[in-house]
Amino acid sequence: MSGKIRISDLKRFDVTEFLEDEEAIAEYMNAVLADNDPALLAAALGDIARARGMTQLARETGLSRESLYRGLSGERVPSADTLLKVIHALGLTLRVSVAAA
Repeated sequence: MSGKIRISDLKRFDVTEFLEDEEAIAEYMNAVLADNDPALLAAALGDIARARGMTQLARETGLSRESLYRGLSGERVPSADTLLKVIHALGLTLRVSVAAA
């Protein structure tokens, strides 16, 4: 073996492994919100949902698991209604503050 690292030898990064507590989730969401990217927000909510359990989220939001997986994939931006249902069901709140100049 030549000592070179092959891509196939690397473990795929999965952020859900690091979303172990509320503080980690809050830091993750704050970092995502700072990017002002609605698709990234949807994907981050999907990450949190996968870390906590998509089936339970589906029950709490009244949305199907399939719909949640599609909507929170980051490939599209779900409706504000869906985003708010998911945020609430995950026990998260959004707060507004004045942006730094």
